[in-house]
Amino acid sequence: FYPCQNTTSVEKGNSATMGGVLFSAGLLGNLLALGLLARSGLGSCRPRPPRPPPSVFYVLVCGLTITDLLGKCLISPVVLAAYAQNRSLRGLMPASGDESLCQTFAFFMSFFGLASTLQLLAMALECWLSLGHPFFYQRHITLRRGVLVAPVVGAFCLAFCALPLMGFGKFIQYCPGTWCFIRMVRDDSIWVVVYSVLYSTLMALVVLAIVLCNLGAMRNLYTMHQRLRRHTRCGLRDIADPGAGKKVASSHPLEELDHLLLLALMTVLFTMCSVPLIYRSYYGAVQDATEESDDLLALRFLSVISIVDPWIFIIFRTSVFRMFFHKIFIRPLMYRNWQSHSYQTNVESSL
Repeated sequence: FYPCQNTTSVEKGNSATMGGVLFSAGLLGNLLALGLLARSGLGSCRPRPPRPPPSVFYVLVCGLTITDLLGKCLISPVVLAAYAQNRSLRGLMPASGDESLCQTFAFFMSFFGLASTLQLLAMALECWLSLGHPFFYQRHITLRRGVLVAPVVGAFCLAFCALPLMGFGKFIQYCPGTWCFIRMVRDDSIWVVVYSVLYSTLMALVVLAIVLCNLGAMRNLYTMHQRLRRHTRCGLRDIADPGAGKKVASSHPLEELDHLLLLALMTVLFTMCSVPLIYRSYYGAVQDATEESDDLLALRFLSVISIVDPWIFIIFRTSVFRMFFHKIFIRPLMYRNWQSHSYQTNVESSL
């Protein structure tokens, strides 16, 4: 099933271009994200006053950014070195044993893939609770507990992903010889496929929980947006009424709509990047067959998550992006709403 598992050179016809692009994009995004985090704190998913104190969301996003950056710096340079020397992971360090580098690489791959996903779940829970259950959030979700998320997630992933090193599961080298990961096809030992299915099931449950939390947060944001629209219409009617006095319509920044669209984008991208690897694992366990090019593609999809994370959670939440976002999307929407309301008012007045 795995023709490259014992090779010591990179399979011909493969290029380091894709790996270099993913590494550069991930490194740039996470470094920029860390710079923004160091410059100014971020509030929760819920809109807050300017320059808020460090919050749970800020702590969680710091942990996620550091995790993604460490994963990129520990994994991608090894892949690029393998392409540069035309040697597989088993052939890069022959003096230390063929298996050591491959085993370490596969452990890092599984560790950072699971750790980032669990931290995304913590952020999705924080966002959902802050919007839908504010009283519970204020009482139970504290900064101290937010600080504990990264160490707890790290300890769990360390124990879970080290199981193949102890015989429960197996790490092997995949084609073109530049990456190692969990064996996803049945071996002589039943525990090999059991661990693969267990890892994929855990990933699938976490992805499902993230999607449900984001959908719940989107529902709450949409409700807030509808409520704000009703209040704005009431304010416009007060202005149109000659007897309204000094009543003034409240501004309509549509911050809730900003968060709604960003959560929708995040949910779609995260699901698209996570599902391929989960599917390939179940397919290998059921069919007892695998296509390594598809496995490599699924792994690259998963690595895109660590690239998308900083852009979605931090960079897209800055004032520069919001100004651009409002000019392109929000202002036309507000103009259409204003035209619709003006037309409705003119019709009512003519009647």
